[in-house]
Amino acid sequence: MDTLFLVCSLIFSVLLALCLLRVVGGPTVLDRILGGNVIGTKVTVLLLIIGTLYHRVEMFVDIAIAYALLNFIATLGAAKYFLHSKKVGLQEDD
Repeated sequence: MDTLFLVCSLIFSVLLALCLLRVVGGPTVLDRILGGNVIGTKVTVLLLIIGTLYHRVEMFVDIAIAYALLNFIATLGAAKYFLHSKKVGLQEDD
């Protein structure tokens, strides 16, 4: 069973790297915010998988909930900031 969780954590790590590409090279600010939110969600799931591997789920659930709450608040704050700064829909010139 531990092998299954290890494989799942490796797959989630690869997906995290793909989302990081979206955060770094996103064409708009909203793409970057969404990529950061997806990374936070995947890290929350990874924390739960790590808790299962160490047989200490009760400790890692608390950490995962706190991290997910901080991720949610940060995403809302960034979205509200860029909404009010009127830079949301603009494409970046390279």
